[in-house]
Amino acid sequence: MNTNADTGPGMLDTVKLATAAAILVGGIVAYYTYEQQSMLIAVPAVLVAVALAITVFMATERGRLLWKFIQGSRVEIRKVIWPTRQETLQTTLTVFVFALILALFFWGLDFFLLWITRLLTGQGG
Repeated sequence: MNTNADTGPGMLDTVKLATAAAILVGGIVAYYTYEQQSMLIAVPAVLVAVALAITVFMATERGRLLWKFIQGSRVEIRKVIWPTRQETLQTTLTVFVFALILALFFWGLDFFLLWITRLLTGQGG
């Protein structure tokens, strides 16, 4: 058995993840602890804490994997053939028309079933 095999993130990554979480939680706790302070101080402090936590997180193996995923996603988004304005309008109009048709159908079905139920239970006049 090979004891040197990579079994996942190392202890340093775990410490970095815990540090990032602590920074994020600390920023949120500080925001609510000092809520009587001006928003011009509190909001930038939380944003700095979030930015610092993201920076520490991105230094971990999970952060690097996330960054690779984001880069791969951007490459795939560039490959997408987006619909033209005319295609978008036609599709939207089609969806609205079918939604209207189905709404009318279900309204009629509901009205018919209500009429049948009242007829069968003797509540109709």
